[in-house]
Amino acid sequence: MALNVAADLEKHVDEIVTHYPPQHKRAAVLWLLHLLQEQFGHLGKEQVEWTATKLGLQPINVWELITFYPMFTAKPRGKFHIKVCRTLSCELCGCGGILERLKKKLGVGLDEKTSDGLFTISTVECLAACGTGPVMMVNDELFENLTPDAAETIIDRVKATGKLEQQPLPKPVAPHPLEKRVLLANLTKPNYTGSMDDYVREGGYRSLPKALGMKPDDIVAEVKNSEVRGRGGAGFPCGMKWSFLAKGTGKPIYLVCNADESEPGTFKDRQLLHYEPHQLIEGIVVSCYAVGAHVAYIYIRGEMPYGAKILARAIEEARAKNFLGKNILGKGFDCEIYVHRGAGAYICGEETGLIESLEGKRAYPRIKPPFPAVVGLFGCPTVVNNVETLSNIPHIINNGAAWFKELGVPGSRGTRLVCVSGAVKRPGYYEFEMGKLTMRQLIEDLCGGLKEGRKLKGVIPGGSSMPVLKADQIDVALDFESLRKAGTMAGSGGIIVLDDTVDIVQSTLNVAQFYAHESCGQCTPCREGTLWMEKMLHRIRQGHGRPEDVDLLWDVADNIDGKTICPLGEAAAWPVKAFVTKYRSEFEAACKNGNGSKKH
Repeated sequence: MALNVAADLEKHVDEIVTHYPPQHKRAAVLWLLHLLQEQFGHLGKEQVEWTATKLGLQPINVWELITFYPMFTAKPRGKFHIKVCRTLSCELCGCGGILERLKKKLGVGLDEKTSDGLFTISTVECLAACGTGPVMMVNDELFENLTPDAAETIIDRVKATGKLEQQPLPKPVAPHPLEKRVLLANLTKPNYTGSMDDYVREGGYRSLPKALGMKPDDIVAEVKNSEVRGRGGAGFPCGMKWSFLAKGTGKPIYLVCNADESEPGTFKDRQLLHYEPHQLIEGIVVSCYAVGAHVAYIYIRGEMPYGAKILARAIEEARAKNFLGKNILGKGFDCEIYVHRGAGAYICGEETGLIESLEGKRAYPRIKPPFPAVVGLFGCPTVVNNVETLSNIPHIINNGAAWFKELGVPGSRGTRLVCVSGAVKRPGYYEFEMGKLTMRQLIEDLCGGLKEGRKLKGVIPGGSSMPVLKADQIDVALDFESLRKAGTMAGSGGIIVLDDTVDIVQSTLNVAQFYAHESCGQCTPCREGTLWMEKMLHRIRQGHGRPEDVDLLWDVADNIDGKTICPLGEAAAWPVKAFVTKYRSEFEAACKNGNGSKKH
């Protein structure tokens, strides 16, 4: 039976396909699957065959994506899909109580549909709103700061009205006196909305005509001289990365913005996408001019549908002002930006996994070399930069490398956005000069200290993949090198604060579950090892641990570390090794009375 696709939807699909080179129509497949699932509720045989025909693929090329990306389903769900975040920050503030209340209220288990066809409830991995947890999404709407009662009220309202109310963006929070806001400077100005008019009024798009009057190589040199390092996790120098691009190949150069923010504990890029989209767009256009790219893609994680809409609107506003498109500002430079929506896989945060996904395939990271700078998107030279990194570019061009280097400390120039969740009074996002604050100052001053009556147990300093710091290690400065010397990394800037009520074994299990779920399965050490760690931690938590399991757990993690194609292996291994090493007595106590011979 032929699929009946509405004419306006098919027109929209045909327009999206034009965002990609004609010989690479497959790249549009994730967008098509999102749109068809929104219309039909699931992706069955008819949807798959329609998509394959539209893009010139075999059905298996489509099925393999539906089974890989968690946001897609071949099984019909309820009209309203409830997705409760289960990862560490939300677990620490009570997501389990919300999940149990909703399961009881609806009378269904996980991933089951209610008898009236209205609801399906699922757990999902981090939704990048860790500072306002517990959180859940219902279809595309995000609900924050939940309690079980509040969650139940939301479901009652949906049942009564048969529809979802759009949730407003939270009001930006005023800066703390110890902050130094550059990227977030406009957020709390009177009546500032992030629109084109507001952004231009506050000096936006000034760097674009200045950059277009410069030689591209001079822009690369300025960025290199600024010593700005990547803000996505690895901290690689941005200008150096640009300088590696292969030139003179006869192939187009692409720029990809990595907006797949999915490291548990991290929600900084969400703020830039939602509140300052034009700052990012300006940074992308200037960067494209510098590296010789004429097309850029913003790969935004699928769980940020509102961010994708904000970006699409901002891109149209920029095009209307000739800040984007053909012959920008009459300077002879053409540049287009397209939003590409992911579908829920953490592995897409790795740049070659992201490129594979953008090409319409499973996000299996590539063996390097060759690096993306030589063979990247569609086999062409490609630079991949993070949202925060690209948002810095207009400020560097406007004010100069010397100005940027006055911010921060040697080796860690500029400001940094961090996001704090867990056991503090004021969780949220903060921007300050790198190296000018310590972790203690961040927790005690900016975040207001720990909640009443609680003591600090540890801090994860850069997203859940980074090794934990114990309470006596928090006088470390917040910059790349200081954290490295302390045995950890700045990572994604996601800081998770653990107090003395936290069960370290349970928290380690939560983190291990995340990486076991998110492993792409390509490398044996990661595919098998992450599941082994999860199973061992489950066994320990259920009272079946053995004394030898403590060393075995560390050993399994060590046999993943450094033995995989991409850094997800390290991301899974490092936190487990650090928790076991620094809180060994808690693991030993959990295993002390276990009976390893029990069947379970």
